[in-house]
Amino acid sequence: MEVATNLKPLADRLVVKPASREETTKSGIVLPDTAKEKPQRGTIVAAGEGRRDDSGSRIPLDVKVGDEVLFAKYAGTEFKLEDEDLLILSEKDVLAVVTG
Repeated sequence: MEVATNLKPLADRLVVKPASREETTKSGIVLPDTAKEKPQRGTIVAAGEGRRDDSGSRIPLDVKVGDEVLFAKYAGTEFKLEDEDLLILSEKDVLAVVTG
C-alpha cells in the first residue's frame, strides 16, 4: 500500500486501515454513517520500529505490516490521508492478530 511510504510511525505506533462495515442490514435496511459502529478490525499498513526499554535497547513489535488485527473500541486517533480513513494507535491497543 502506498500509505506506508508516506508515513513512518514512531516507537510502538501502528497505522491501521480500518475494515469497512456493512452498510445494509440482513433485512435490507441501509444504515447511515452515524448509525454504524466504529470498526474494531483492520489491517496494519505501517509500523514503527518498537519502543525502547530503560537501558535503551529496542523492543521489537509483535505485529507487522499486513497483519489483520482486532483493536480496542475507542483506541487511537482517526485521520484522513489522501482520501483514506486511517487510524494510528499504540501496539498495546491491539487485542489480537486475526489468523486464517
